[in-house]
Amino acid sequence: MVKTVFKNILQILIILIFNNFLAQKTPEKLPKNAVNDTISKKDTIVAKKESLDDILQTKADDIRRDVPKKMIYLNKNAQVKYQDMQIDADYISIDEQKNLIFARGKQDSLGRKIIEPVITNQGGKKYETDQFNYNYKTKQAIAYNARTEESEGVIIAEKTKKYNDSVFFMRRGKYTTDEYFLKKKDTVSDYYLLAPHIKLVKTKNKSQIVTGPIQMYIEEVPTPLIMPFAILPFSDKRSAGILIPSFGEREDVGFFLNSIGYYQPIGEHFDIKVLADLYTKGSWNFRPEMNYVKKYRYNGNFSADIGTTVRGIKGLDDYTKTSTYRIAWRHTQDTKANPFLTFSASVDIVSNRFYNNTINNNYIFNQNVLNTQQNSTVTVTKRFLKLPVTITGTASYSQNFATGNSDLRLPQMNVAINQFYLFKSKTGVRQGLLENITVNTGLNLSNYVSTTEGELFTPAMWEKMQTGLKNNISLGTNTTVAKYFTFSLGANIDNALTTKTLTRTYDPIINKDVDVVNKNIAGYSIFSTTASLQTTLYGMMKFKKGGAVEAVRHMMTPSIGFTYSPDFGGSGFGYFKNYYNANGALTTYSIFEKGIVGQPTSGMVGALGINVGNNVEMKVKSKKDSTGVKKVKIFESLNFSANYNFAAKDHPWSVFSINGQSSFFENKLSVNTSLTLDPYKIMFLPGVEQGIRTEEFGHFSVQGFNVQLSYPLSSEIFGEKTDYAKKYSQKGEVRNENYYFDDDNYARFDQAWTLNVNANYAYTRNATRNANKIASVGLDGSIKLTPYWNINGSTHYDMVTKQLAYTRIGFSRDQRSFTINFNWVPFGQYKVYDFFIGIKANILSDALKYKDRSFTQPNSPF
Repeated sequence: MVKTVFKNILQILIILIFNNFLAQKTPEKLPKNAVNDTISKKDTIVAKKESLDDILQTKADDIRRDVPKKMIYLNKNAQVKYQDMQIDADYISIDEQKNLIFARGKQDSLGRKIIEPVITNQGGKKYETDQFNYNYKTKQAIAYNARTEESEGVIIAEKTKKYNDSVFFMRRGKYTTDEYFLKKKDTVSDYYLLAPHIKLVKTKNKSQIVTGPIQMYIEEVPTPLIMPFAILPFSDKRSAGILIPSFGEREDVGFFLNSIGYYQPIGEHFDIKVLADLYTKGSWNFRPEMNYVKKYRYNGNFSADIGTTVRGIKGLDDYTKTSTYRIAWRHTQDTKANPFLTFSASVDIVSNRFYNNTINNNYIFNQNVLNTQQNSTVTVTKRFLKLPVTITGTASYSQNFATGNSDLRLPQMNVAINQFYLFKSKTGVRQGLLENITVNTGLNLSNYVSTTEGELFTPAMWEKMQTGLKNNISLGTNTTVAKYFTFSLGANIDNALTTKTLTRTYDPIINKDVDVVNKNIAGYSIFSTTASLQTTLYGMMKFKKGGAVEAVRHMMTPSIGFTYSPDFGGSGFGYFKNYYNANGALTTYSIFEKGIVGQPTSGMVGALGINVGNNVEMKVKSKKDSTGVKKVKIFESLNFSANYNFAAKDHPWSVFSINGQSSFFENKLSVNTSLTLDPYKIMFLPGVEQGIRTEEFGHFSVQGFNVQLSYPLSSEIFGEKTDYAKKYSQKGEVRNENYYFDDDNYARFDQAWTLNVNANYAYTRNATRNANKIASVGLDGSIKLTPYWNINGSTHYDMVTKQLAYTRIGFSRDQRSFTINFNWVPFGQYKVYDFFIGIKANILSDALKYKDRSFTQPNSPF
């Protein structure tokens, strides 16, 4: 009995030990969903893992299932959805045993060519392939003739292997940014980059391709442009990187690298770009640029161009070394950011020889070399919600390249009080002179100095700085008299303070007048009053109805005004002093002359002013107008003005002024003209250029005359637009642009053109014996030879010197993915050309381009 019990216990133990041994022989790692036995920690029940992590959704016009082979076949409009992937194809098979999905596009009737691709969408990306295999367990795939769109371009590879959602390997991949090919408007791209092996790496925010040797093909033709490798980043976000330079050789400066640099984004709102130009003969340029933007607040950029130009050989006469600089700053505030405080800046400070530094000819083509003036301004404006006051602070810098002088105003402050009425209205409707009195006033503080480039911000400049404070009070009122006349009264008061005054003497030793600037505070106050009467008169002259001219209308606006101001030149005011000039004559001058706040008037003024404005139109017969007539402007404005000063001791009449403006040919031809006449006879002494104005009235010699004409011509003005579809039966298409062909197979299309003609004639005498004359004719236009060829240019002919002035000729070609530009300046001080061809797409615009420029010396033969 005991032996039997012991035997049974021994058998049970052996079985348990053997079962435990079998359990320990399983090397598989327990899955996460393994169920732990509550009786023993060593005993585990393992649940078999499903082959699918999600539901596999399928649909098609024809679905067939082979249960023994565990296969599913989908035919016609087949679709499979699994997790974030959707596959649309003509045929799909699913091998549940091997976890494989095979998809194929729609074939032609012979089964040789795929005519509709497989469309796969995953993670927001779209892929097109002829066919591909996908293992939904390992998430690896192999695709053939896969089309992958990335950023501005598309990649097409003969074979693509997907290792995971982030890494793709491609064999014989083509990359292009051709927009027409990208949008499937063309089956062949106009260019592509071919690489035998491509690695595409994707992350959540960006992706990039890395290739080995890569060659450029244009119109399926291989080019010698081969790069050992390429890295193309695709990202909506900015990324740092090296900027590819251009290189070459020039006789004057040697071998060069142009625009080598680095780009670095800084946070969300800033980026910086640093460029350099290097030349082997010693010239260099350093060009940093920073851009910043904050939506709904402000935007701007800062740039500088600092460098040295070396020409010739050191030690020889032709050796020159010139340092130049340019500092530019633009800042614009959004109008909605702060209506009570605005800030703006437009700063462009350059050295006098910067634009004429021909090491870079950009400034020739944009005509900056023709600039004679450069202005910079920084402005801060403060407004108040409850106060009728506006405070404006300004700093300005003006450069004159012809004289080399610069005017600096630092700072200026203007306090303006909004216009207000002096008296309240009793009835709510303002009537009479008293209720209509308005007051305008304000203060203006200014610091001003005229200096040179070398003196800028030196003690010598601060020594010459002038400070002035000026207050102006203007009062005005008006009322209606006798229904048809407007009567106006006004008064103007000026108060000024300045820190410097003038003392003038004659020095007989140097035989010159000598001006001495005194550092002392002085001021003046002056005032004037005006009264005027104005009305409007209408006249109409009618002609026979049905004639070419039906009526002429004349509107005249005459006004007379009287101005009075006392004589502030008296000795009691102290505003004017006397000295004896070189001829021993007692001469009067103002101690505020050449000052920052202007100077008071001398001599009593009691002047009657006459002004007549005219507007003349006529109605002419017109078949094009629905009313049968149309208005033609003869004179939009024709104004005459003159003054007679009753208080003047001599020459009471002022110069007579006439100016007019009009337009003709349906407002196309614009004409502006002005004429000044001196009513007094001018006498000239032998050998003296400047004339003497006599008291003899009635000669009316022309002292100035100017006329400006401008006429914009275009293809639309001449003739109606041709309806090519009706006129020509044959039709063709290139790049989605319609072409029509005549019987001789010549292409017909709109050749749009523009031509702006402007002319200017100016005659200026100013009481001199010989007058100055300026006469020039300018042309500025463009013509589209074809829808993608454009020629443009401009020129000016000086009819006085009989020479062509600045002339530019250029053409541009839209070559689908490429842009071609050529500009040429054949005449003038600088004769240069510039040729450029490059990829339009931003991702390749800096890498794939060709630029050729001439850099001729000034006045050298072309």
